[in-house]
Amino acid sequence: MEQQDKDNWLGLLRIGDHQAFGEFIDKYKETVFLCCRRLGLRDDEVEDVAGETFMAAYKALSRYDGRCELGTWVWSIAYRKGVDHLRRNRRQRQLVVEAGQGVVEAAEAGPATAVQGRELEKLVWEAVGRLPRLWALAVVLHYREGKSLADIAKIMDNKENTIKTYLFRGRERLREMLAGPFGEDTNACQE
Repeated sequence: MEQQDKDNWLGLLRIGDHQAFGEFIDKYKETVFLCCRRLGLRDDEVEDVAGETFMAAYKALSRYDGRCELGTWVWSIAYRKGVDHLRRNRRQRQLVVEAGQGVVEAAEAGPATAVQGRELEKLVWEAVGRLPRLWALAVVLHYREGKSLADIAKIMDNKENTIKTYLFRGRERLREMLAGPFGEDTNACQE
């Protein structure tokens, strides 16, 4: 979308155009659902939190200043709404991490290597799911979603140094957790 079209679309959103808001929901619903699932919400809770997220975004569009990407802004709203939901319900949940993008790129290798790579990837992401929620979310946002430290700091409403600490501690804990299955050579968990 060209910048002028993007500005026009954002302008329509801000004045309450229903078609533009429908496009907004279509464009960012997967982002919101993914964020909610990463927080460990059940499907029925994801839908509730997504609704709250889009209502909050609609009300706050006039304050969106464009300093970050619109997707990052929406993710940060979804994250806060999800955390609020978890606090209200006082449930202790683990972060849900699905196997997906590659810890191991095995497309050029043989079938056995590809299967081993998928198994390794699944094992690593399951270990990420056992990390404390904030550490795991930082790891997922950085390594799975490709978010920068600045974007993660905005999403999680923390300082960049705090995010660096979460990532460092998360990697260290992963190294400890994976030392058993992989022996002492867990340097693959480092950047």
